[in-house]
Amino acid sequence: MSDTQGALGLDPLLLEILACPCEAHGALEVDSERQLLVCTVCRRGFHVRDGIPVMLLDEAVAADS
Repeated sequence: MSDTQGALGLDPLLLEILACPCEAHGALEVDSERQLLVCTVCRRGFHVRDGIPVMLLDEAVAADS
């Protein structure tokens, strides 16, 4: 990991400004075990592919998965 990369290979500043696309626009937290960004409100998980968060509700992982 370089100095500009944090959890899941993402820039820490990007993690601060990202929000879930759900109606509540919840903050995201890193689930290192599952390798996902998880919404603190709706609990959907979002994959990061090639360093890019896939913030599409249609591709989100359910909270129980």
